[in-house]
Amino acid sequence: MSVKVRIPTQLRALSGGAGEVEVEAATVGDALKALEAAHPGFAERLFDDTGSLRRFVNVFMGEEDIRFLDGLGTPVPSGAVVSVVPAVAGGQ
Repeated sequence: MSVKVRIPTQLRALSGGAGEVEVEAATVGDALKALEAAHPGFAERLFDDTGSLRRFVNVFMGEEDIRFLDGLGTPVPSGAVVSVVPAVAGGQ
């Protein structure tokens, strides 16, 4: 199934500047693996040594945080949008 993965500005150098990459995937995890296959370098930024998403990386399928769905196993329908959103910290 064709899925769009939205890339945050901080990681667009890995995707050749593209803000969105289309991949074939059945789950969110498959989409992120396909992103890595198409544009090497994403896996080390998104996943820790155990293969889990890094704490500071949020991933949404549509409007839903995958941590509240089925995680990386969340199914993605054709035409879905998966967004990678790095956590933002700071303040005064």
